[in-house]
Amino acid sequence: MSLDTLAPAQQHSLLEDLQALFSATLMIALAINLYKTAGLLTGGTAGLGFLMSYATPISFGVGYFLINLPFYVLAFRRMGWAFTLRTLCAVSLVALLVELTGHWLQFSLLQPVYAAVLGGILMGVGMLMLFRHRASLGGVNLLVLYLQDRFGWRAGKVQMLIDCLILLAALAVVDVPAIVLSVLGAVVLNLVLAFNHKAGRYTAIS
Repeated sequence: MSLDTLAPAQQHSLLEDLQALFSATLMIALAINLYKTAGLLTGGTAGLGFLMSYATPISFGVGYFLINLPFYVLAFRRMGWAFTLRTLCAVSLVALLVELTGHWLQFSLLQPVYAAVLGGILMGVGMLMLFRHRASLGGVNLLVLYLQDRFGWRAGKVQMLIDCLILLAALAVVDVPAIVLSVLGAVVLNLVLAFNHKAGRYTAIS
């Protein structure tokens, strides 16, 4: 098939962007609560938010929101104001929904391996939805997307490397079994991205 016969990229409607933003952040908030209940962590700025909540009186939602603030400068300069605004909305929604989900849903039994795998899948799918609607979870996600756009580095692989480094740093506040399961969750998350977030595979734009 020649390039001339390819259909032009479709434009997401505002409603499509809004439903993706809400659905993605709701899944990510659930994943974070799975990790919190099981005593696990994740990578990226969410992982830094976990470390802050474990080591200080600051809640995850507040810490996560504050950690992301410096990265909006990169988002605006490299990705534009629309991407930055969507990312700010996504980060704010995750910070809020993580706190609210703890009041809406509680687990009487949660197997840590199951929490790591399901949490990784939920977070990976949520991040994929945000990426496809020109948004992110801020922080490391912004850096990873910039590196993929600028140098062609695969987002899933770069994210996996950074996440594993953050989880290794978490040895100061959590035990080794929790780190091992957290690494499992990070691997599952980034495999979702590596298999599904490829340049040219999804052409609709926001």
